[in-house]
Amino acid sequence: MAEGNKTSVTEFVLTGLTDLPEPQIPLFLVFLVIYLTTTIGNIGLVVLVWMDSHLQVPIYLFLSSLAFSDALTSSSVTAKIGTTECFLLAVMAYDQYAAICNPLLYPVRMSNRLCSQLVITSNVVGFLHSLIHVGLLLRLIFCKSTRIHYFYCEILQLFKISCPYPSINTLVVFIFSTFVQTFTFMIIIISYAYVFSAILRIKSEKGRSKAFSTCCAHLLSFSLFFGTLFFMYVSPGSGTTKDQDVMYSLFYTTIIPLLNPFIYILRNKEALGSLRKVVKK
Repeated sequence: MAEGNKTSVTEFVLTGLTDLPEPQIPLFLVFLVIYLTTTIGNIGLVVLVWMDSHLQVPIYLFLSSLAFSDALTSSSVTAKIGTTECFLLAVMAYDQYAAICNPLLYPVRMSNRLCSQLVITSNVVGFLHSLIHVGLLLRLIFCKSTRIHYFYCEILQLFKISCPYPSINTLVVFIFSTFVQTFTFMIIIISYAYVFSAILRIKSEKGRSKAFSTCCAHLLSFSLFFGTLFFMYVSPGSGTTKDQDVMYSLFYTTIIPLLNPFIYILRNKEALGSLRKVVKK
């Protein structure tokens, strides 16, 4: 196809992290180890929850869904997975609120049926979100270059080689990303405001420490995920360099999925105990 004197691009070449031949093999080995560890860790967490009936409660079902999303993220980076994780982190925060602020009503508020509905809704919303962006991508013509200076086919990088520059697509990404992140961020912040208020009212120091420790893993995961996602999608073009963009993407697509299973298992005595039982068996 042609438009005037411009020929559209029908295939792309990803340049990867570096064009230099020397560091390519070491980088391959490093990321191979990271990928295998991430996949084994996250799928292992899903299997652990599935094998131990004591862990088949809402918080661990949400956690296994998050681990499954992380395993997919490490293999295929799409907007669908990012959006899904935002909503899963939000429903996990609500689960913490229900468990700590209203423990007597917790079995009613967070039944396994509601848990399943929240997980399905998170995935459906994530799929529809990605479908909108993919649909808008179909209207673009890529004619500036066949080379994408990135290590995966990230949507903002595709905009850079489109002609003319797709301002509407960029605006849609900004609006949807801002809405999704703000909405889920507020759910998490409000939930934890109530959680910390309830924790501070616990008279026993041991009880306060135990309640707070159950929240630490989720807060750490939430901070890493939302902090990186904000710089990637809510503030595109805000003075970040190409190297910074690559670092944010590396952290989002490789480091966070790698850390999550270790954060949640090592900070949770019940999950750690179940892991030891499974290993012994």
